Amino acid sequence: MAGHSKWKNIQKRKNAQDAKKGKVFMRHAKDIYTAAKQGGGDLATNAALRTAVEKAKADNMPNDNIERNIKKATGDLDGANYEELTYEGYGPGGIAVILNVLTDNKNRTASEVRHAFKKNGGNLGENGSVSFMFDRKGYIIVNNEDGEVDEDELTLVVLEAGADDIVPQDGAYEIFTTPENFQAVVNQLTEAGYNVEDSEVTLIPQNYNSVSDEDAEKMQTLIETLEDNEDIQDIHHNLEESDL
Repeated sequence: MAGHSKWKNIQKRKNAQDAKKGKVFMRHAKDIYTAAKQGGGDLATNAALRTAVEKAKADNMPNDNIERNIKKATGDLDGANYEELTYEGYGPGGIAVILNVLTDNKNRTASEVRHAFKKNGGNLGENGSVSFMFDRKGYIIVNNEDGEVDEDELTLVVLEAGADDIVPQDGAYEIFTTPENFQAVVNQLTEAGYNVEDSEVTLIPQNYNSVSDEDAEKMQTLIETLEDNEDIQDIHHNLEESDL
């Protein structure tokens, strides 16, 4: 997986996200709502909720907002009833795209997603049309911007905890696990005192594809359009990062 770094893409998005705090908060709110709805409102027993709350706090989301969304999910407050959906399709140049959506109006969201694809040279497909090109994995970033993390020691810690792979990047290490071992590896890293920059169970492409400069530009526009949609939680694609 070396050379195909989610970490680099995350770095590229940070400045843009900082300029759109309201939308970032909205997405955190939906993440928190979903995790609490599925696993309850206790952070001590709901690892997914704990992770969602930690990410929200890292982006300076107010505690009142966090608590309100947990209460909505657990029935302590009236609120919108969100539905989780997945869309699959192809972007310009045949790039595979999977969207994870959380919406209170699926007709509106479907229309907006379909329009975004069509406008930027892509098209939506049926469920299963591209998902076979991705593997579901645990993904963890350990910060190493100060260069003080010893790679051999970190490798020993994560492999003993059940990780599958560790990839050095500029200023960080990427760690990959099975979904089943994900939380155990995160817990071990935290207990060992490492700075876990980000962690999630996500979709990783089996292969990355390159396209023409024109299609790469269209794909970038499609991604930006989708990121502006508050209903879209995650965007997975297999475009070669050097094309972005």
